[in-house]
Amino acid sequence: MIKEYQTVTGIAGPLIIIEKIEGAKFDEVVEIELPSGEIRTGQILEVENDKALIQVFEGTVGLEIKSTKVRLKGRGLELNASPDILGRVFSGLGKPIDNAPQVIPDKKLDINGKVLNPYARDYPNDFVQTGISAIDGLNTLTRGQKLPIFSGSGLPHSRLAAQIARQANVVGSSEKFAVVFGAMGITFEEAEFFMANFRATGAIENTVLYVNLANDPAIERIATPRVALTAAEYLAFDLGMHVLVILTDMTNYCEALREVSAARKEVPGRRGYPGYLYTDLATLYERAGRIKGKPGSITMIPVLSMPDDDKTHPIPDLTGYITEGQIILDRGLDRKRIYPPIDPLPSLSRLRDKAIGIGKTREDHPHVATQLFAAYARGREVRELMVVLGEGALSDVDKQFLKFTEEFEKQFLTQGENENRTIIETLDLGWELLRLLPREELKRIKDDLWEKYGKVA
Repeated sequence: MIKEYQTVTGIAGPLIIIEKIEGAKFDEVVEIELPSGEIRTGQILEVENDKALIQVFEGTVGLEIKSTKVRLKGRGLELNASPDILGRVFSGLGKPIDNAPQVIPDKKLDINGKVLNPYARDYPNDFVQTGISAIDGLNTLTRGQKLPIFSGSGLPHSRLAAQIARQANVVGSSEKFAVVFGAMGITFEEAEFFMANFRATGAIENTVLYVNLANDPAIERIATPRVALTAAEYLAFDLGMHVLVILTDMTNYCEALREVSAARKEVPGRRGYPGYLYTDLATLYERAGRIKGKPGSITMIPVLSMPDDDKTHPIPDLTGYITEGQIILDRGLDRKRIYPPIDPLPSLSRLRDKAIGIGKTREDHPHVATQLFAAYARGREVRELMVVLGEGALSDVDKQFLKFTEEFEKQFLTQGENENRTIIETLDLGWELLRLLPREELKRIKDDLWEKYGKVA
């Protein structure tokens, strides 16, 4: 029998305080009935003796202290898990918003899943092809990896995220591939862009979207990535699929955490964010990976927009500690109309070398990648030198590196939004660009590889 309480004693922002309550548990779901008969959902944040602090997902507008009724459900927030979730669009709490019927669940799963046991983890070592040269060729994504995209306000991270979601696949694998897309605090236009994009290209068939809009309650934003990751865990470890999870925008998620933390009158940490921000992010990111003995995997690409393009801001700073690298979008490249504006030099994939080379991509991949990095870095230095001293101060070799840098940005970094390059096309393009430089400057290319791939036939 579900007990009903009418003992609300306080309302503050998205929170309500209730007293004289029995058997309440942390994270338990509650049902809140307004005087009008409207039903809202809440979740218990804190329990102390016979008092409980409840966050209301739909907000507290219209609630009255004396006449609001609260019922404990005896469970946490749950996701209706079924293979039928693929091809569907849900709210941030997992409710259908695509005018299709409710999902009939194979099982109900608590959204507060556990992070993977390090002992049970299998090492990420399979190449995931995104079709984007700046990622595949230089900062390779590995199956089971956590590789965030660090962006800035106004940069095309939404377009890039949608392109990766459409194009990503595990090369040479017969296992099914799925994408779980979790959007937090995005505008209606962005939501329409993602949904229309996936439907137009047919990618929606292998995708499940969880969408929390900017005008939805901030509280719901905290649940959205957990709902998305629970769906990913079901697809990966119950159905044996390779799952790519894209979470955008993690900055909006952290802002929601800060808002709730302030409402709870917690002691703030750096820049007002709660002191447990690192731990909270880790409970999300560490749910990605591979499990020994199981065929499925979860690969994660969190997208976050850095306030003021500041890499030392708490959100990108803490994310960098937990994840295995970062893809950084550069405003200077964006001004040159380079899409995607990925700057390969500060970007990093710590697991790249495990996923490339013989039997995975091609034998020349590690050497081509390091040589392109070195040549582009030198070309950028030459460009800066030319600004200070003028072109007349450059040597002939410097001018060749300058030309290489311009062509590298124009041909390698730049590609169409619907251009899906294979890794072979990316590597061949890399060789074309390296031929612009003298052979003696290519110190990271072995002679046998130059003979096989570098020489013009």
